[in-house]
Amino acid sequence: MIIEVLKSKIHRVKVTQAELNYVGSITIDEDLLDAANIIPNEKLQIVNNNNGERFETYAIKGERGTGIVCLNGATARKVQVGDILIIMSYAAMPVEQAKQYKPILVFPDDNNRLLK
Repeated sequence: MIIEVLKSKIHRVKVTQAELNYVGSITIDEDLLDAANIIPNEKLQIVNNNNGERFETYAIKGERGTGIVCLNGATARKVQVGDILIIMSYAAMPVEQAKQYKPILVFPDDNNRLLK
């Protein structure tokens, strides 16, 4: 049996931009993507802590070191600049492998930068 488990999570990032007139997705600082082992175009689940919205989109690489977290297209309607998000990706694997798997958890600072 194959199940889906949490692969990685970026916990509590702040929305820096929302661009309605863009072809969907979420733009994320490349430093955060690398730290969470998320690749461009990977499917993501987003949870907005401010309003309870949950939605899926895909990752776009943002400029490294900028702290950018920008919701693009229709998802821009689900956030406000300054909202706090949890970004999650999942992986499918056999149950026995899933029991041993440890997800990557990233906890950025208040400016969406990696803690040193």
